[in-house]
Amino acid sequence: MATVTDDRIAADPTAVGPPRSRVARFVEAWPPSVLLALGWIVAMLLIAASVEWIAGYAYTAMDLRARLSPPILFGGTERHLLGTDELGRDVLSRLLYSIRMSLLIAFFGTLIAATLGTFLGILAAHFRGWVEDIVLTMIDFQASMPFLIIALAVLAFFGNSLILFICLMGFHGWERYARISRGLAIAANEQGYAGAVRQLGAPAWRIYGRHVLPNIASTLIVSMTLAFPETILLESGLSFLGLGVQPPLTSLGNMVGYGREYLTRAPWIMLAPSAVIVLTTLSISLVGDWLRDRLDPTLK
Repeated sequence: MATVTDDRIAADPTAVGPPRSRVARFVEAWPPSVLLALGWIVAMLLIAASVEWIAGYAYTAMDLRARLSPPILFGGTERHLLGTDELGRDVLSRLLYSIRMSLLIAFFGTLIAATLGTFLGILAAHFRGWVEDIVLTMIDFQASMPFLIIALAVLAFFGNSLILFICLMGFHGWERYARISRGLAIAANEQGYAGAVRQLGAPAWRIYGRHVLPNIASTLIVSMTLAFPETILLESGLSFLGLGVQPPLTSLGNMVGYGREYLTRAPWIMLAPSAVIVLTTLSISLVGDWLRDRLDPTLK
């Protein structure tokens, strides 16, 4: 015969029983994988901010006498911990500078895409009608165009420069933010707080800037964290094809592109930046998924 306590446990397993320890609550709120990912991201940011002080060599410094030296774990010397490339340049120093370049390109590219997409999405949600139709047509057109072909045409016609390349990264993926911000802004306009502020005579820029945008910002931030790894991979792919960062500048994809020709003789040239790309994108993806679970009220 079931007791009252058994009925309570069956209805709500957390209603009865010993309380969870602080360690259990901490692990539930901060999974070990997320902590490791956050640690890796913080390390990458510290490297990007202080690369001039921690890099042993300039990324363009050549030493042909030490050409294709192996890493220290494979019989190399302490002068070049990760070995050297085909021109005798220190792989570790180039890797540190490449981390900063790739993170800068990915950050500003993601920021441009998020700003452009959010602006167009809110514009469509506010005016509706023919303005919304134009924005939705632009979104469908952007989603249907292969970005690599667009990037190849633009870079071939206007030439390659770092600013143009960052703008191209920002042009990629803005339609995702436009769709999200449009839907959220339409839903926010139906809420009571937006109608109350509108009845008080507040202008549209104040309604969206001070009331609507802060309420949808969490979803947009999560979308940025999920799109950031895609931008890193896209930059790496374009640089690998020779369409991205041009010498003497260096990036992770640029290093992978040069290292592929020496994969059998000097694999460390390619493997070091490849490992950083994989770990960085994986870490940001883990943090983005964790933020989505924490900030999305429908998943609670």
